[in-house]
Amino acid sequence: MGEKLFIKTLDLYGLDRLRIRLVTESGKVTYAVVQYETFVQDKWCAVVRYDNSHGYPHRDVLHPNGEEDKFPLRFADLNTFVLYAEQDMKDRWQWYKDRFLKEIKTP
Repeated sequence: MGEKLFIKTLDLYGLDRLRIRLVTESGKVTYAVVQYETFVQDKWCAVVRYDNSHGYPHRDVLHPNGEEDKFPLRFADLNTFVLYAEQDMKDRWQWYKDRFLKEIKTP
């Protein structure tokens, strides 16, 4: 069993990043987390997370109050799931961030 951890910066200032964790067996991904984080109010906050904990691939949309919305997803394999998750975050991180920041400002 192998484990790889990556951090990929999304913006020029290093305030938005992807945290990726992959666990593999025999070269095949068995567990994956792709999480978008932003640096807000002097701390890193998780905004959106793709993972396959709970036994199935899903996307968690995280809220500043600690709540999360879970959306089950279907993929042929976890390699495809990871590629999709990473591309979604790269394409939409600013949109995810804007939603998260609006919730912080809304009482």
